[in-house]
Amino acid sequence: MNFDEELRKKTGEVEKILGMYLPEPEGFQSRVLEAMAYAVSAGGKRLRPLMMAETAALFGGAGESLSCFMAAIEFIHTYSLIHDDLPALDNDDYRRGRKTTHVVYGEDIAVIAGDGLLNYAFETALRAFGKAAALEDYQRIEGALNILGKKAGVYGMIGGQCADLVAERPEAEVTEETLLFIHENKTAALIQAAMTIGAVLAGADEKAVASLEKCAGNIGVAFQIQDDILDVTGSTDVLGKPVGSDEKNHKLTYVTMHGLEESGRQVEELSREAVAILQSFDRRNLFLEKLVEQLIYREK
Repeated sequence: MNFDEELRKKTGEVEKILGMYLPEPEGFQSRVLEAMAYAVSAGGKRLRPLMMAETAALFGGAGESLSCFMAAIEFIHTYSLIHDDLPALDNDDYRRGRKTTHVVYGEDIAVIAGDGLLNYAFETALRAFGKAAALEDYQRIEGALNILGKKAGVYGMIGGQCADLVAERPEAEVTEETLLFIHENKTAALIQAAMTIGAVLAGADEKAVASLEKCAGNIGVAFQIQDDILDVTGSTDVLGKPVGSDEKNHKLTYVTMHGLEESGRQVEELSREAVAILQSFDRRNLFLEKLVEQLIYREK
């Protein structure tokens, strides 16, 4: 298997799905639709829809409803990036090598573009019911929607974002438990959603779904720690966004708490455990295993 070639091919397929579901920028709301499309079209690794599709393949594949959820989870991820970049949060001017949405469209339009993508994500996911052919399909889609709502909400990503913002306040006393909660929710929750939704839509049993939630949790935490490492050791040219933003925003990260060496060791341990879980199922997906390793040990 030529991993890089497969990755380009599969990422291209995700891009086609996103283009298929993105609304046309027209009507009186055309400006916000244009901003939504601008943010989504910025590119990126398309990690979450890729992992959703590959996890579904690990359990024999899912039906046509899968594409609705692949698009939906990337729309949710993109909305979170729009809001993260806002002056009230991280105040970043560049994302993936180009100007962020609020720089191009203004802070007001960027806010509602994020809102629009979040709402449109669920409109897109709900279209999966139109592709259901049997009662079992409806039940799987319902289960997938419950996962998406919870992992993207106050008991998932938004909860992690809240804890992250509170932790930045001067009076906050941030512990390792707080930091782990932030990583598990702000970053890992959507990865957990991607992998467990893929498994649910493919008909995996509860035990397998629980194992994948653990696996994805490890991947998400390792991914965030690696992101923190790159914020210290990377360059703007390679990353496509400013480095040192954590220090600029006085953020406590795993690196500032434990140092680069211990952070790298933790990434290694979490990665090994995640891949071991993937290898424990009856069917193997070598591409997915390699994807996990590549994403965790990335340089950008």
